[in-house]
Amino acid sequence: MGRVGRHLLGLATIALVATGVALATGGVAFAEVGQPEPWEWHLQASGSPVMDNIVWFHNFLFVLITLITLFVLALLVVVVIKFNARANPVPSRTTHNTLIEVAWTLVPVLILVGISVPSFRLLFLELDVPKADITVKATGKQWYWSYAYPDNGKFEFDSLMAQDKQPRLLGVDNEMVVPVNKVIRVQVTGADVIHAFALPAFGVKIDAIPGRLNETWFKATKTGMYYGQCSELCGKDHAFMPIAIRVVNDQEFASWVESAKKKYASGGASTYASAAGPTQ
Repeated sequence: MGRVGRHLLGLATIALVATGVALATGGVAFAEVGQPEPWEWHLQASGSPVMDNIVWFHNFLFVLITLITLFVLALLVVVVIKFNARANPVPSRTTHNTLIEVAWTLVPVLILVGISVPSFRLLFLELDVPKADITVKATGKQWYWSYAYPDNGKFEFDSLMAQDKQPRLLGVDNEMVVPVNKVIRVQVTGADVIHAFALPAFGVKIDAIPGRLNETWFKATKTGMYYGQCSELCGKDHAFMPIAIRVVNDQEFASWVESAKKKYASGGASTYASAAGPTQ
């Protein structure tokens, strides 16, 4: 075997080892649910049925493209070893092979069809909002979020990044609070420029466009804190516009709603009014 052949086999071995490690982890995050971790290279741990499907689809595609890559690499190794000038001093003059030409046309088509079925199913799951238990309206502003609860007393409050809260650049003064195992419909819009409402653990990302009301949804399956950020470049403080959602049980949510009605009853939510900028 020549130097090139040994090099390609070495690359194949490295690819197999890397594939085994990646498949062993399966895209599972090791940090606390709902939070990023340092040097994160995988998906965040799922906190909703939509994210469960996203993780499955990601792993399915990863296996598929790995198999295709290894197959193509194996073909290259065979060509290098079997059809080099030393092994074949007299090259073949074959110009057509009907079976191979049909195969390399039909197989990619079947692969794409196989990918499209779960892909369209996932898109339908994300975009078809089921009957909601609670509706929250999220309005993106420069550079913070406002949340309104039209189904629970029509109160509204602002949510700004808080310097003294962890995790850094994600903690806020007023969190969105929702109950666990309930369908939450999120109506998203922008008050000034285009923003984007994104929660990785819930598989949610949708643009907040001025003059337009977009909808998304999630159903948190675990209590705890979940963090996201504006994912559309919206100005100089785009990096200081976090999203924090606290998922609680039904009793805690009912208690929070009653206290929020009193706290935000007379427009007390406008905590940004006296601020000159984000609380960095």
